[in-house]
Amino acid sequence: MPNPTTIQDVLKELDHIIEESIASNSRIGLFAYVYRRTTDEIATEIARGNFEDNERLEKFDVVFARLYLDAYEAYKNNRKVSGAWAYAFDQVDKPLTIVQHILLGMNAHINLDLALAAAKVMEGQDIQAIERDFHRVNDILYQITNELQDRLSRVSPLMFVLDLIGKNKDEKIINFSMRKARTQSWHAANRLWSLSEEEREGAVRRIDRVVVLLSKLIRSPKSLTVTLLLLLIRAFETTEVSLVISKLKAD
Repeated sequence: MPNPTTIQDVLKELDHIIEESIASNSRIGLFAYVYRRTTDEIATEIARGNFEDNERLEKFDVVFARLYLDAYEAYKNNRKVSGAWAYAFDQVDKPLTIVQHILLGMNAHINLDLALAAAKVMEGQDIQAIERDFHRVNDILYQITNELQDRLSRVSPLMFVLDLIGKNKDEKIINFSMRKARTQSWHAANRLWSLSEEEREGAVRRIDRVVVLLSKLIRSPKSLTVTLLLLLIRAFETTEVSLVISKLKAD
């Protein structure tokens, strides 16, 4: 897989993963679709000049994306990946809901990779300089939350049940891994940025372990009520990956 250097390169690589997942009927493409939609939105905002430093933001987004693309390629070729990505990829063939598959990918990428990317891009610079653009991405993600939930309802007719899980707070389940996780990732990025390379390796391992624990809760919620609701949701979901992705893509 060639190393992408622009957001357009990233979009092409994500398209490739989505196409592979359709051909193999693998749910690994579900997160890839959501990530592509998010990346496309960020690319649009960069083109409009809506960040303080659009060139730096594109570099940051590419570094961030490559962490996922590299993990995908490594896992596919039986090479070592982070615990968070290994766990997420290992669940691809498990009987989970569509939203659980997506959240497992988001958990690994946002709670681990995002902090790594920010610390790397701002190495040798003041990390505070990217803070406003970092949180501007939060705003973009929040704006597409409604769209994402609407799209998921096309392939998961009982998606509205998630509002019951969230005590009727709109988009709470999806937004947990967009706004709250990205805020947590900003704090983690600051910690990693302040450490030496040797210290950073240990810190990354600790973050990875915490993210795996969160993944396990997404995979198997402690609440019996939530577990039963997820089983109900899954019973009415579309299972063919090509059909799921085509419905998600449809205007």
